[in-house]
Amino acid sequence: MEALQKALQTHRNLDVVTLTANGEPTLYPDLRPLIEAMHALPERPKLLILSNGSTINDPFIQEALLPLDIVKLSLDCATSSCFKKLDRARKGITIESIIEGMQAFRKRYHGELVIEILVVEGLNDTQAQFEALSAALRKICPDRIDVGTIDRPPAYTVKGVSIERLIELSSVLEGLHVNIAYRKNYDAPKRHFSEEEILELLKRRPQSAEDVAFCFDEQSLACLNRLLSEKRLYVKNIAGVDFYKVV
Repeated sequence: MEALQKALQTHRNLDVVTLTANGEPTLYPDLRPLIEAMHALPERPKLLILSNGSTINDPFIQEALLPLDIVKLSLDCATSSCFKKLDRARKGITIESIIEGMQAFRKRYHGELVIEILVVEGLNDTQAQFEALSAALRKICPDRIDVGTIDRPPAYTVKGVSIERLIELSSVLEGLHVNIAYRKNYDAPKRHFSEEEILELLKRRPQSAEDVAFCFDEQSLACLNRLLSEKRLYVKNIAGVDFYKVV
């Protein structure tokens, strides 16, 4: 806490302070008093935790996380066979208990809940797996979903997928706020969307500012901005990411 207070005095323009660990941060035995002390800091930035979600079914952990502004949990699979292959959890941890825990936490938690999906080639990069994820996510009701892939050397011999595949799979998550997280340089071909197409697209799935920058040509961007000025669209910020939505 002393180190954090000193850092906050030096760096006064921070958006978020993130709780993370060399491992799973919710296993830290003094997590609750730490979060309470951080929450009590005057003029603090938002507080966020990065967790793999394995402990979220524990009411004690849920209680500890309630003061945080943003909770980000991993959910790479929604079926037990995929979960065993991809996440390789210790015995006794099931995907069913994790999903149930996320649902229970959502009912108690009034901050911004973000779910992160890591897509791995040959494991969870199928239509069927994303349909199962979509069904689970609708029960959990997160504020935002971050869909990404491997962008640094993994512990096992596995591969990531392309940005094109991430976009295809994200389209399965209709009606949800999906942010595609892709760090490699990507120069997508720009597409033209009519006014009607923009409205239909945003009704199916709100698009992030990054999505729009990737895909919309200049005419489409002009049309999007006109719809904003006419108040037929609006922008909603969810945990630092702007989404375009239909009024």
